[in-house]
Formats: sequence, structure tokens, C-alpha cells
Amino acid sequence: MYDDSSRGLESPDTTDASTVSDQRLVADGGTTWGDLTGFQRDTLEAIARLEHDDETSYGLAIKRHLEPQYGEVNHGRLYSNLDTLVERGLVEKSAFDKRTNEYTLTGDGRRLLRQRVERLADTFEIEIGVTDGGRNE
Repeated sequence: MYDDSSRGLESPDTTDASTVSDQRLVADGGTTWGDLTGFQRDTLEAIARLEHDDETSYGLAIKRHLEPQYGEVNHGRLYSNLDTLVERGLVEKSAFDKRTNEYTLTGDGRRLLRQRVERLADTFEIEIGVTDGGRNE
């Protein structure tokens, strides 16, 4: 299992011309990849996976995606981290029904994840194919 701080690969102290120029990975709202805990990063990924699979990204669905990595995820941990992601402008919260909220990535949240993927791909010299019709958010 992972703790909240063990998921990030921090920027190296030195760079070369082959690395992505923006080492900090900043969403337009000013939040950097390093500003987030590992749990928050994994929560963004879980929401992205649910959206990709055309599933509703409500709390219990997000929790199911996180539990293989973290074991039992309690209510307080999940929802306080979702609230933080909403406050940082990376996730939008809306009413799905009277008892359930839906969480979706904002453009900033999607950009932050995309920047991370591009940085990792560059690190390992992996080409990323365009699968979204070439649109950037």
C-alpha cells in the first residue's frame, strides 16, 4: 500500500534538452503536481478513468478505484481530499441526485494529468499517440 506522500517522482535537480521544459507541472490555477498528495493524485486519476469509461464519478465509484492501492478508504479521507481538489480548481462537484454528488475533472485537472503523462513519457522516451482527436483542453 502507499501512503499519501509516496506516489510522486520529484523533479531532478538537473535537466537536459530532452526533458519537458516545465519541470513543475502547473495547472493554470497555479497548483503544481508537487502541491498534491499521492492520494489526491490518485483520486484525479480515478476520476479520469471513470470519465474515460463513461461511468459516473461519484464518491463510492472513486473509492472503489482507490481501494486496491490503499485498502479501506474511509469517508472522511475521501471527501476531504475531493473537497481540496474542488477548492484547487482541479475537480468540479455537482449534484447527481438528491443524495449523491458527481465529481468531474476541470480543464486544469485534465491539463495537470496530461502534463504528468507527457513528462513520464519523455523521461522514458515513449511516444504518445493522439487519441482525443488532437484537441487540447
